Amino acid sequence: MKLYRYLSEDDTSAFCHKVTAALNKGWVLHGGPTYAFDAANGVMRCGQAVVKEVEGDYAPDLKLGEL
Repeated sequence: MKLYRYLSEDDTSAFCHKVTAALNKGWVLHGGPTYAFDAANGVMRCGQAVVKEVEGDYAPDLKLGEL
């Protein structure tokens, strides 16, 4: 099955660490990153989609961050 996650974080090194951790767990970048102003919190936010192929069947209760 193919899994999809969208990672987001404030525009700090925490975002880079989050994406790097996912890549090191076998996730692959999907498309380009996004960058937008979060007016409610007054900060820039980054986002990146990642995908991963794993065995098994999809279920809504999967903990994607643990795979």
